[in-house]
Amino acid sequence: MIELQQVTKRFGRRTAVEAFDLIVPRGEIFGLLGHNGAGKSTAIGMMLGQVWPTAGVVRVCGHDVQRDRRQALARVGAIFETPAFYDYLSGWRNLEIFCQYTAAVPVQRLHDVVDWVGLTGRIHTRVRTYSHGMRARLALAQALLPHPELLILDEPADGLDPEGIHELRQTILRLQSELGLTLLLSSHLLSEVEQLCTRIAVLKEGRKVFEGTLAEVRNTATRVRLVTTDFEQAARKLREAGLIQHVQNGARLSLAPGVGTDEIVRRLVSWQIPVFEIAREQETLESFYLSLMRPPANAPAVAPSLPRL
Repeated sequence: MIELQQVTKRFGRRTAVEAFDLIVPRGEIFGLLGHNGAGKSTAIGMMLGQVWPTAGVVRVCGHDVQRDRRQALARVGAIFETPAFYDYLSGWRNLEIFCQYTAAVPVQRLHDVVDWVGLTGRIHTRVRTYSHGMRARLALAQALLPHPELLILDEPADGLDPEGIHELRQTILRLQSELGLTLLLSSHLLSEVEQLCTRIAVLKEGRKVFEGTLAEVRNTATRVRLVTTDFEQAARKLREAGLIQHVQNGARLSLAPGVGTDEIVRRLVSWQIPVFEIAREQETLESFYLSLMRPPANAPAVAPSLPRL
């Protein structure tokens, strides 16, 4: 459904996205992650034909967005940046106006999308009376109007309270299940991405630093729980041997790259330190993401600059 090949975007001397490769197959819920300024919105803008790439090819639904934007986006719905509505009009009238500017949509379609997103009871009241959650649902209804096969959602839960986030998540999962939609979403809410997505890509300073499944993320764990007769001695010896990076919470160790639990056990036994239990702990998306965002160990420390008074 989405294919990016060596896509680069520069704004003057600043490179927002560099050599970005990405494939999102049909039927998947895909998460695009990264810090503020990492290039997520720029990448989504290129998928929607609102930002022109400096180099590379962007294909959506099998069509080159640069060469055939109308055909590429014919079956695409999107929430990009902050959706704008006429506050003094009802939600229903806003959807009618959107239909007039895009393509003829039967009235029944409006009823369907309003029902799908749970706005039936308030759709004929003015948008200025809507909560953040109701505005998010109206934006989703608007994105669903053109019978999309692909939904692209840029920070769809931004500004929502926990209840609103939960409702949006359930709506997205139900739509994907019932309509067979493909979804790409960007979000800072890692717990939501973990519950919604099957695969993710992570951008850092415009470059992709990871792409894979959440199962692969969980299997990258370097943290183990160790139970032994003398944990402090075990940790000291393992650190001196370069097998661990640091100790966490008294009974947990962070392994050095390439070190497995079998090597830890073998060394401890050779030092006559009995091992009662050793277990690799599952990685969370949050800890994995933060490890990717962390600067390299040999990077020079940069002190924050203070404003001049």
